[in-house]
Amino acid sequence: MMQSRDNQNQQASYILALDLGTTGNRAFVFDSHSQIIGQAYLELKQYYPQAGWLEHDAIEIWDATVSVIQSAVKKANISPSQIAAIGLTVQRETCLLWDKNTGKPLRKAIVWQDRRTAPLCNQLQNQGLGEEIYQRTGLVIDAYFSATKLSWLLDSVAGIDLDHVLAGTIDTWVLWNLTGGKVHATDSSNASRTMLMNLKTCDWDETLLDLFKIPRHILPQIQPSLSQFGLTDKDLLGTEIPITAILGDQQASLFGHGCNAPGLMKCTYGTGSFLVAHTGKEIARSQSQLLSTVAWTKVNQNGSLDINYALEGSMFTSGACIQWLRDGMQLIETAAETETIATQVEDNGGVYFVPALSGLGAPHWDMSARGSFLGITAGVTREHMVRSVLEAIAYQVKEVVEAINASSNTSINKLTVDGGASNNNFLMQFQADLLGIPIELPVMRDTTVQGIAFAAGLSIGLWSDYSQLINQRSIEKVFEPNINSNKIQDNYATWLRAVERGKNWELGNG
Repeated sequence: MMQSRDNQNQQASYILALDLGTTGNRAFVFDSHSQIIGQAYLELKQYYPQAGWLEHDAIEIWDATVSVIQSAVKKANISPSQIAAIGLTVQRETCLLWDKNTGKPLRKAIVWQDRRTAPLCNQLQNQGLGEEIYQRTGLVIDAYFSATKLSWLLDSVAGIDLDHVLAGTIDTWVLWNLTGGKVHATDSSNASRTMLMNLKTCDWDETLLDLFKIPRHILPQIQPSLSQFGLTDKDLLGTEIPITAILGDQQASLFGHGCNAPGLMKCTYGTGSFLVAHTGKEIARSQSQLLSTVAWTKVNQNGSLDINYALEGSMFTSGACIQWLRDGMQLIETAAETETIATQVEDNGGVYFVPALSGLGAPHWDMSARGSFLGITAGVTREHMVRSVLEAIAYQVKEVVEAINASSNTSINKLTVDGGASNNNFLMQFQADLLGIPIELPVMRDTTVQGIAFAAGLSIGLWSDYSQLINQRSIEKVFEPNINSNKIQDNYATWLRAVERGKNWELGNG
């Protein structure tokens, strides 16, 4: 079986990149010149069983993964045997339990935005465990991360024989299915987001496993991000294809932007906004509640583990609030039209939006905050409200940029961007004006999937020069800041006051 694969290696010059996000699953086929020749996408259904809860159907995720793989390969007009390797990047903290014998999830996956474990997080904070958990994991105690979600899931299936249960984030679930149930593993970047991995050792932390009552044997093995994770089951595509890279989505984006040294950073405007700065081989700590995390890992020539670290500001609701305007409020029909709508008014009409639909992430980490529009008068129109939502996305990023500047000796002088909302020219120009620095927009918006393709191809040796891959990328546009942006800065100060109202909504003060 493997012999036939080896005989075709001279033709195996394509990379299949899978990007399994919060709102949908995508597959891309890259050729040996790192150009996309086939792609496919399927939107993912969101389940809201209660206020503040968000779930995904893991079976639906897997079925959609198979569908987009088959569609992308067909569109690329290649044979699966011509695929040299697969790279996998995923929404990170979303997690689930499943039966290793039947392959069926024990219940729906809990999505990273889900807030059901906020009471447990508050309890841990009140016990004074915040500093110890931060020192061990680089993370703040928050329902965002996987540990409390897995603890909740285990409590919900109490009484089940855990000898037959496996746990993991979405990369682990899909890898297990890709390999026909043979491989139960994750990579360091995804494991670093569980609040269970020790940031220094890149291994599960026994103290935290005991704290959250999570048996080690149900967790996946942690491997270097760029490494051999296994082979696809032959029944899937008719051939065995090596899986050679796994990264969390934001780390894949960082890799795709070429941010491989301290001082380089990017911001992805996706479901949430994620600003990540590479910090080198040592763990960087922030005084502004930014996260210390693994960027990626690989094995050095001497066999030692090469760990790259990063600082991250995670803002939970960006593209998600545009989706909410479309699906929930029905103020818009498509995300793309928000750009035109926002430019139909001169300003926000005094309206400010607090994007706390899933609480507030960095730098607030307030799980009880709620979204709101403030400043509404009889003169406010739909256009003002849509514009205020776009402005709020940019205001959030400014908060995190200020926090990173406060944690570094070198201020940010340029921001490289990607993600769906980076297509919005109004938002990007507003962001440049607000930050007072250029915003660099590459031609290839899907830097997350480009990054995992680069990682998979480099890992298997299809490409040998990372710098060359990065340097051949094209920049579509640079948004230069408007020097006359004083009013924007004043509005930012007003928005900060609105955020405080959103954080104190239950008290009715602020």
